Amino acid sequence: MKNHSVSLLIASTLVFAASCAPAAKTQAPAAATAQTIKVTEIASGLGFPWGAAILPDGSILVTERDGRLRVIRDGKLVEAPITGVPAVLNDGQGGLFDVALHPDFATNGLVYLSFAKGTKSSNHTAVVRGKFDGKALTNVEPVFDAVPERETQAHFGGRLLFMPDKTLIVTLGDGYKYRDKAQDLSSDLGKIVRITDTGAPAPGNPFEGQSGKRPEIYSYGHRNVQGIARDPVSGTLYAHEHGPKGGDEVNVIQPGKNYGWPVITYGVDYSGAPISMENKRDGMEQPLVYWVPSIAPSSMVFYTGSLFPQWKGDLLVTALAGQQIRRIDLENGTVKAQETLLTEREERYRAIIQAPDGSLIALTDDPEGKVLRLSPN
Repeated sequence: MKNHSVSLLIASTLVFAASCAPAAKTQAPAAATAQTIKVTEIASGLGFPWGAAILPDGSILVTERDGRLRVIRDGKLVEAPITGVPAVLNDGQGGLFDVALHPDFATNGLVYLSFAKGTKSSNHTAVVRGKFDGKALTNVEPVFDAVPERETQAHFGGRLLFMPDKTLIVTLGDGYKYRDKAQDLSSDLGKIVRITDTGAPAPGNPFEGQSGKRPEIYSYGHRNVQGIARDPVSGTLYAHEHGPKGGDEVNVIQPGKNYGWPVITYGVDYSGAPISMENKRDGMEQPLVYWVPSIAPSSMVFYTGSLFPQWKGDLLVTALAGQQIRRIDLENGTVKAQETLLTEREERYRAIIQAPDGSLIALTDDPEGKVLRLSPN
């Protein structure tokens, strides 16, 4: 592993609110003064790192899409992968996705993994959990298996987030060619689900006890949700999803709400053909932010730290095609401005999490992927 630091002066970029908040018609105020950021490479050579979680001792668990779980300990990438990880479908967009620690990890040692499970012709998004002893996962058991099976290797979703009540949010995709299933409440495709830590549908879910509707569903009408974050003060839950050609969205997630895909969208098909002639409809939620053209958002964190005081209370979104981290400046839930960060590095960013000290850990999407720490210079 090679460690080095580089200081970058990040220029803020104003974005017209008409391109990010559909109801607004005026230019957003200027973003906060450009922040000097120190970027420290703490690990490299990972195969398409996808998710990360920080252990109580400061070590970092990192997933590699091809199915390995790695640990960075004492500032160094441990060469041997963690054993006990289940077999994954490493094909197309499939593979090993996110990693999350149980809220009581300090006492129970439970680690949760999401991944693509099955074969090319029959697969789904799955979640397992196992006890981590520092080198291996043991007593690995299934937690969640999305239904129905699909025969595509795209749009799995896969982000994990524990809520304060210890229920688990799992984000899912529509399976690409199954996009109409995003409106079908008998299917998990194109949904965000909420389950208990053992995998049962969480009590109080909006469709609990309703015939023909899956009780784990929390919200629906999504395309491919790969970002999930929560404001710990207000309790607001945010999610973002990939649009088609244009129309990436950040949404405020509320139980039982319909987020419109594919009935309404601000994007078009990859061929340029329309998917829908509508971008608004009664009974379907409007995004907080949407992007045309797409930036391909890939993860998101709600910043609560003090190292970057100007960012406190903002969303930080990683982007693949956009090769950036996008800061969404929020004030009382309203988008005030956007700022584009780290474009100078010309790297695809797959994930971002906040460390206990307020620094940020970012993963680059590459066959020789990096783990970066972002801190003030």
